[in-house]
Amino acid sequence: MFNEKSDYTNSYFIFAGMEKILILDFGSQYTQLIARRVRELNVYCEIHPFNKLPQVDENVKGIILSGSPFSVRDENSPKPDLSAYRNKLPMLGVCYGAQYLAQSGGGEVLPSNTREYGRANLNFVDNSHPLMKGVGNNSQVWMSHGDTIKKLPSNTKIIASTHDVEVAGYEFEGESTYCIQFHPEVYHSTDGPIMLKNFIVDVCGCSQDWTPASFVESTVDELKEKIGNDKVVLGLSGGVDSTVAAVLLNKAIGENLFCIFVDNGLLRKNEFENVLDQYKHLGLNVKGVDAKNRFYSELSGISDPEAKRKAIGKVFIDVFDDEAHQLQDVKWLAQGTIYPDVIESVSATGGPSATIKSHHNVGGLPDFMKLKIVEPLRLLFKDEVRRVGRSMGLNEELLGRHPFPGPGLAIRILGDITPEKVQILQEVDYIFIEGLKKAGLYNEVWQAGAILLPVQSVGVMGDERTYEKAVALRAVESTDGMTADWCHLPYEFLAKTSNEIINKVKGVNRVVYDISSKPPATIEWE
Repeated sequence: MFNEKSDYTNSYFIFAGMEKILILDFGSQYTQLIARRVRELNVYCEIHPFNKLPQVDENVKGIILSGSPFSVRDENSPKPDLSAYRNKLPMLGVCYGAQYLAQSGGGEVLPSNTREYGRANLNFVDNSHPLMKGVGNNSQVWMSHGDTIKKLPSNTKIIASTHDVEVAGYEFEGESTYCIQFHPEVYHSTDGPIMLKNFIVDVCGCSQDWTPASFVESTVDELKEKIGNDKVVLGLSGGVDSTVAAVLLNKAIGENLFCIFVDNGLLRKNEFENVLDQYKHLGLNVKGVDAKNRFYSELSGISDPEAKRKAIGKVFIDVFDDEAHQLQDVKWLAQGTIYPDVIESVSATGGPSATIKSHHNVGGLPDFMKLKIVEPLRLLFKDEVRRVGRSMGLNEELLGRHPFPGPGLAIRILGDITPEKVQILQEVDYIFIEGLKKAGLYNEVWQAGAILLPVQSVGVMGDERTYEKAVALRAVESTDGMTADWCHLPYEFLAKTSNEIINKVKGVNRVVYDISSKPPATIEWE
């Protein structure tokens, strides 16, 4: 959940004495999924870029090499020196990792006649091998590569094959180095969890004692050590992430935590008042700040989504600077940043990942603030944040709240922002979300919201022609926001919701439903 050192903050945490698996990232889209699968086994893991190999200590129990968008035959492909790890720790090469170990060991990797992508079935499995114990002889696996291993190094043995891929899995004899050309971390590899457990628990000897409760205990201890008697200011959003971060910090430093909840004018209907009331019951020291007009002024005339995010981030900084100056000796700014925020904003591991969008709470502060950043949830996925919150006794209604973007409704209003547009979208969103709750659908949806489109359409109300705004409704299923499928909401519900919006929200005469998934789309429209 934490890297030993973050390249994006001026603070870092070390979980001293905790056993761990290291994942070396070659830029694969599935690297974070490997980490999730390891964590699901109650084993702590860290992701490190291939070009910044970490030193190992007695707490490191094994190494996993990820896949990559590169071919090992590319001149500029990752070629790290793994001599510090090889034959000293158990190692599992996945896809590119398997091909790199083969080629660098004297084998041969060539282009496949056809791209090996998608489902395949193992037709040979060596069940006597430690990695393959309990794996079915016809087990489905997921392939995703354009190259294949044509010749293995001399000191190896095949442990799994498919009809088209003879070297689907192999081992280096005399060492605990195992390689597979498929992805055990993805859902479509049906026995992938068995293989990963075989490697992590049986081969690496991990004790599976890293639980939400142990995370809370370790994190609170580390926060106490790092922060000491310093004062911390935290921006609350009302969502799960910042709330769990606040409760963790409150456990660690108590009255030295000062929480600020800013009304940026881009929250949901009645959210400012409702959230402040919620926090009263958590024992947090919270101050509400009405900054609507400052945000509206800064956003005036801005339509570009990245420019809107940057403007919102700037005002947040200004507001926090003003509030922090009213407190004595504040040294830290705490944020509820989680892993998907980081990896969508920058290349989280230093690899060849692409930037999708920026997040207002990811990145450094201007020098004049002179505040260090503390982000206790920075490398947690959303479902992990909820489990941590549950272990600390937070109520299910709060933990079950849908994610809400940091820039709020600004990125759900396509085009420029005005108070009038915000009010329209707040009313639409309220009808949609409350409708989901009344219909018993809210907890079946991971995230839902409405988008105000920059178009007007012709309609008829009574005997009059209308020319008013269109809105899109969005509801998705996901576990961590990395991927998402659109929800198949009942037609009856959508029809009722559309009718209620058009009848009750002045200025809207058309409602559409977004049926795109992520990828290729993102969850938010901007």
